[in-house]
Amino acid sequence: MSDNRAFSVPEGEVARVRIIDTTTSIKTLETHHIMGPPMPGMHLMPEIPGWSFLVESTNGRKALFDLGVPPNWQDFSPWVMKNVHLDGWSWQISSEKHVSEILAEEGIDPAQITDIIWSHWHWDHIGDPSKFPTSTRLIVGPGFKENFLPGYPANEDSPVRESDFEGRKLQEITFEESKNALHIGEFRAFDLFDNGSFYLLDTPGHAIGHLAGLARTTTNTFIMMGGDLCHHGGAIRPSQYASLPKEIHLDAFSQFRGGFCPGAKFEALQERRGRRPDQPFFEPTFGTDIPQAIDTISKTQSPDADENVLFIYAHDSSIKGVVDMFPAEVNDWKAKGWREKVHWRFLEDFKYALSD
Repeated sequence: MSDNRAFSVPEGEVARVRIIDTTTSIKTLETHHIMGPPMPGMHLMPEIPGWSFLVESTNGRKALFDLGVPPNWQDFSPWVMKNVHLDGWSWQISSEKHVSEILAEEGIDPAQITDIIWSHWHWDHIGDPSKFPTSTRLIVGPGFKENFLPGYPANEDSPVRESDFEGRKLQEITFEESKNALHIGEFRAFDLFDNGSFYLLDTPGHAIGHLAGLARTTTNTFIMMGGDLCHHGGAIRPSQYASLPKEIHLDAFSQFRGGFCPGAKFEALQERRGRRPDQPFFEPTFGTDIPQAIDTISKTQSPDADENVLFIYAHDSSIKGVVDMFPAEVNDWKAKGWREKVHWRFLEDFKYALSD
């Protein structure tokens, strides 16, 4: 790893990584439900996608990190359905395919998947594991079993279905007293494949048992899968490690003289909203433990700013049209310059908030 940010990763093998568009689409989500302070011109979140990561080890293990929203999402428990209609506001939710179907269309038998990892148990991440054979284990974070078993319908207040784990191994990562447990940066970590190619990171706050993933894409480059530890690039950037650029060259700012927007305009926007230039534009407003969620974001800002790490959260719309999607690989992300293209792309969402 590079520079002095103390985000070092032990040596290990390289994993093959591919990003699957789960066909998830969530629209008309009011921004204040998940983050604040308010951003002028951004009453609603941009359309929200959902990514699933296929991570393959040289030892034969094949893992999916998150599954997005399944087409049969209306079969979720009554508890879930109640919570997708917050304050009487009905979100526009759609999904065309199960991840198992997307895999099969490219010649990958779902039976080849050895592990499904839920970054957390929220309905827009868990898909439908019953579409995979029972030989595929389901991996969850700390506290899952105590808080959410049994599932629906045995427990109508559970956010997960019994069919999600019926007949299959349900493994809860504890990060304690295990030969696979270690620390990476400021995170407790678990070496899932036992060869240094794919780690699960303890990233609590947003939800009980929230996990992130860290896959080695070359000897010294990584993709960090953020789950819902943030919901927008502006909820993690800027930071003490990643300052706003002096010039923002994005298509949305072509109306500015010179074809770019000065970074000073965004610093002024921060000041008007009571934020410092080295603070993210937003803080989370939704989560199990908001102070803990903010602490997790703070810990993630170091790897996020590292040139050898491509950080992608579960609903990261900034990678659309830039990063190759499944069945293509993304291991060569650094050579293709994707990080530079997407890192500040979220600023386009603020074009209506900029002063004249």
